[in-house]
Amino acid sequence: MKSYILPTLKLTLCCILLFAVAYPLAMFGIGKLAAPNDGKGEVLEANGRKVGYYRIGQHFSEDRYFWSRPSAVGYNADGSAGSNKGPTNPEYLATVQARLDTFLVHNPGVRASAVPSELVTASGSGLDPHLSPQGALVQVARIAKVRGLSEDRLRQLVNENTEGPLLGLFGTSTVNVLELNLALDQLK
Repeated sequence: MKSYILPTLKLTLCCILLFAVAYPLAMFGIGKLAAPNDGKGEVLEANGRKVGYYRIGQHFSEDRYFWSRPSAVGYNADGSAGSNKGPTNPEYLATVQARLDTFLVHNPGVRASAVPSELVTASGSGLDPHLSPQGALVQVARIAKVRGLSEDRLRQLVNENTEGPLLGLFGTSTVNVLELNLALDQLK
């Protein structure tokens, strides 16, 4: 019996030190050295001041801006999570319907069937900074009217800020909403 207990305790101690101490410290060190901004995320600046993070969703609700995807966690990166409510949950359906109604009030002339689901449903993390090009384009008429810009110019701006799939194969085309809104503010 003693011949089994001692090797088991040694293996347990080695695994604890390796997987609970050494590995996390190594990943933390790599993150501090290799990741942008010492692992704190890519900061976007405009006019010399920090306006947000590139990979974290931001809340935009003014009619003069492109709206982001809704967040189940209020865009708080400390608490990344989805709502965990299924598609038949009455509370979830009421939330989605309320978001759709709000979107339609602010975007007259847009039919409910033309609103991409990403504009009324939160992402799994609650922090998604991207929309599909369709999610941005459906908002063009509202922004053009508020800002006094042509819809063609705004469509061109969306196209200029659209990122294609990785290597042209993996994923879908996306638009970073914060970058798009910063470019929008640069228009004259």
